Amino acid sequence: MLQPYIEKQREKIISLRRDFHKHPEVSMQEFRTAKRIEEELDSLGIPHRRVGETGVLGVIGREKKGKTVVLRADIDALRIQDKKQVPYASACEGVMHACGHDGHAAALLGAAAVLKEREEELDGCVRLFFQQGEEFGQGARIFINEGLLEGVDRVFGIHVASNIPVGSVGISAGPVNASVDHFTIRVKGKSAHVSTPHLGSDALYAAVQIVNALQSIVSRQTDPMDTVVVGIGVLQAGDSYNIVAGNARIEGTTRCFTQETRKFVNGRIREMAQEMGKAHGVEAETEFEDFASPLVNDGEVCREAAAVAARIVGQEHVIPRKPSLAGDDFAEYLLRVPGAYAYVGTGNPEKPDTMEPQHADNYDLDEEGILIGAGLYTDYVLKILGKTEK
Repeated sequence: MLQPYIEKQREKIISLRRDFHKHPEVSMQEFRTAKRIEEELDSLGIPHRRVGETGVLGVIGREKKGKTVVLRADIDALRIQDKKQVPYASACEGVMHACGHDGHAAALLGAAAVLKEREEELDGCVRLFFQQGEEFGQGARIFINEGLLEGVDRVFGIHVASNIPVGSVGISAGPVNASVDHFTIRVKGKSAHVSTPHLGSDALYAAVQIVNALQSIVSRQTDPMDTVVVGIGVLQAGDSYNIVAGNARIEGTTRCFTQETRKFVNGRIREMAQEMGKAHGVEAETEFEDFASPLVNDGEVCREAAAVAARIVGQEHVIPRKPSLAGDDFAEYLLRVPGAYAYVGTGNPEKPDTMEPQHADNYDLDEEGILIGAGLYTDYVLKILGKTEK
């Protein structure tokens, strides 16, 4: 059950969530969101500063006294038109909180209010990361590059999940989310009239062969028990029906659960594209964008978080979470500091929109789940830093 100190914050947390939901902002443009967060931190007497242009760091407790725990909430929205018919539906054309980051930000502000009230009970420091650009896959690096993981002992985060019933929490040690890399292969050939193809070098034909060849990475070059995705969503080439294509572009993504497999798969894409290009008389250059590493939860931190969750929702409602091929740049923190990412159920069959998958245009969440998230943030800190708990 919810703790009294979270129940006390109920109206505020829900109000904040609806405010964020009504005024969503896409990655790296979260200016109003950051300002609103700063206003709340000011009202709570929590010192804060900007991280990059739109991230916000808040600090509770005493730096360099005891342990330091990071709590992270991502704050960006998506380029999706909100089709819900509710008073708090997005007021921004073509932009929507379709992944629940509005709920994350509100939950962390609710936890911040409680932790500030109980600051004297903390033997250490809490750093609040209101992180921009998760959907863009770059926000975590901004916090890391500013040295904000230095001296940190634990990092903890939550993500709402419509496929988990409200009242349950999913926590699993080990790989939880896949790496996310975006690749672009630019194929450079030579145009010619289609009646004399031997005078040109067909970039389109070569690109098709590259696309087909890359599928063998999953089917023949990696362990079938090691889940890998090589997905290609773009193939563009040519200028006219009667001209041999001089250029082509292939875009795709890879998803892996280990850094070793990720390195191998991405390396093979480069090698195979180049080799297939040579075989067909064209040049093929590959560029990668690194959006997120595999997200791997620490076993000890998962046990700590699961114990906290059991107090709130009951042991029977703390469930394992099946790994997802979606990514999250919370993974970058876990490469450097022991931590865990917990999934908080927000699906409710009595509220159909809460059962929609993340990134759907009518996605909503059961706000009871946000309150549970606020409780997880709060009680995890109290478990690690609380003098009474110790």
